[in-house]
Amino acid sequence: MVASAEAAGTDGKEGRDAGGARGGAVRAYIGSFTTAGGAGITTAAVDPVTGALTPLHTTDAVANPSYLAPDPGGRYLYAVSETPDGAAAAFSLTPDGPVPLGSAVPVDGAGPTHLTLAAGHLVTANYGSGDVSTLPLRADGTLGGPARVLAHEGSGPNADRQEGPHAHAVLPDPGGRRLLSVDLGTDSVRICDLDPASGALTVHGETRLRPGSGPRHLTFHPGGGLAWVVNELTPTVTLCRWDGDRGTLTPLGETSLLPEGTAPGGPAYPSAAVLSPDGRFAWVAIRGEDRIAVLSLGAGAGTAALVATVPCGGHWPRDLALHPGGRHLYAANERSGDVTWFTVDPESGVPVRGGSVAAPAASCVVFA
Repeated sequence: MVASAEAAGTDGKEGRDAGGARGGAVRAYIGSFTTAGGAGITTAAVDPVTGALTPLHTTDAVANPSYLAPDPGGRYLYAVSETPDGAAAAFSLTPDGPVPLGSAVPVDGAGPTHLTLAAGHLVTANYGSGDVSTLPLRADGTLGGPARVLAHEGSGPNADRQEGPHAHAVLPDPGGRRLLSVDLGTDSVRICDLDPASGALTVHGETRLRPGSGPRHLTFHPGGGLAWVVNELTPTVTLCRWDGDRGTLTPLGETSLLPEGTAPGGPAYPSAAVLSPDGRFAWVAIRGEDRIAVLSLGAGAGTAALVATVPCGGHWPRDLALHPGGRHLYAANERSGDVTWFTVDPESGVPVRGGSVAAPAASCVVFA
């Protein structure tokens, strides 16, 4: 069965260990691009009232840890190494920060941008080579090898960005039966089965989205029956119906992330989306426009309406994250080199800026 990569929240009191699983305070872990001046992985304390981040520790043990995932127990942290050779790394979470568990392990794919934990394996989406890799997870948190690789095939109408497959995200479905890989280059989402024994992936089905939309990221509604695909090449999200028993993803329609009647003033590349725990709101980061779109969700009807857009607090928001308590939203602003936090209004869903912390070449934020 698939293991979630999200750790549960705590009461905010500092404990003896770094993770929330054994009663310690939730901490934030910020990934960044070391080749662009980033620190690697930054550990930060989280103020449970204001959401403010205070950096505590950094490690550059792996190059370009652009995306991170904690294990459900809060004991380990996993990172991609977004490099041409492509690798993944494991860390033990300690009070003094993440400690490497051995060397990074090749994923046999180029430019891994995303990872998840599923059925005793770490799974990466490899943008550069357009494939998905699996590595076995050992009982002590370390990574095994060699990688098993599932190649994507196809292309899209955008000659500059869709000359071939570009897997950008991979995640388990809510029921823990399938893996979904989102491919920007082929305008599609592949639904896969993962063999827990061998790590082999097989394609169960493929959902085609609008040509040229460039799907980048996917998140499920808390109810499990809907999925929201963020499109990078057009500033929209595609709403889909998810049938876990059949393993089918059915598009229902697109919603613009810009106010009606407005055109982008320049690049408008959505990057990531998060949903509120109650499923009422979604927030989507838009690079170039440097704003966060606020969507009101109608779960029963499978609808979304744009409520507002607010400044992201920096430049080029590559990732969004929601604190496990649901009160605070975080934007990892890659090009301005900071992470901005917001307090979410529970009635309107509109985030109100609280502050920011320097984080050069920031690429993601996770909590454990």
